Amino acid sequence: MVTGSFASAARGVTTNWAIARPPNQTGALRSVIALHGKDSNAATVMAGGVEQGLAQAVDAGLPPFAVVAVDGGGSYWHRRASGEDAGAMVLDELLPLLDSEGLDTSRVAFLGWSMGGYGALLLGARLGAARTAAIAAVSPALWTSSGAAAPGAFDSAEDYAANSVWGLPELGSIPLRIDCGTSDPFYGATREFIAQLPTPPAGGFSPGGHNGAFWSAQLPAQLSWLAPLLTA
Repeated sequence: MVTGSFASAARGVTTNWAIARPPNQTGALRSVIALHGKDSNAATVMAGGVEQGLAQAVDAGLPPFAVVAVDGGGSYWHRRASGEDAGAMVLDELLPLLDSEGLDTSRVAFLGWSMGGYGALLLGARLGAARTAAIAAVSPALWTSSGAAAPGAFDSAEDYAANSVWGLPELGSIPLRIDCGTSDPFYGATREFIAQLPTPPAGGFSPGGHNGAFWSAQLPAQLSWLAPLLTA
């Protein structure tokens, strides 16, 4: 794993990043962009088992790829009234930085948890099917209306509408995987979200809550699902 930071114009703060490569892989790998949840950051994503899971996946025979994490703050991966825009940071600043780090960003995949699960859906759709190989949203922070959203997730009803992932046509042409625990507070909204997709996503519902134990248990299957789509 290598780490670094850059002065993000989109976020207005110094932003840390981390790249995990499988052992003995130095070529221009494609990347899974791993988006953290609220009150988390790039370091906690890597500490949550992603680095070890990547090594185990490739050792088990999956095609090699890199996993990239980056600090997104608590702005829910979209432009806020403050001017901070973690989504633009990922798409306009992080991806070119990864090119300079020797990775292949012609196509990427997105993996995210909670706030990052929502972000993975949003940013994957915005990057588009030509460059987004797959999206895995884990326990995504989804609300059926702006009034139901958690404080701080959106600035207003207009902000919610402008950054909604409900009904996005792009999500009909990108392979999707959605995993959520049956005891998760987002279980109901996630079921509704899946029901309105044109094609049922991979993944599904299984016993568990909105926590690291559930996310760690799901990670091997998610990496196994992402790898062949990303590297094809």
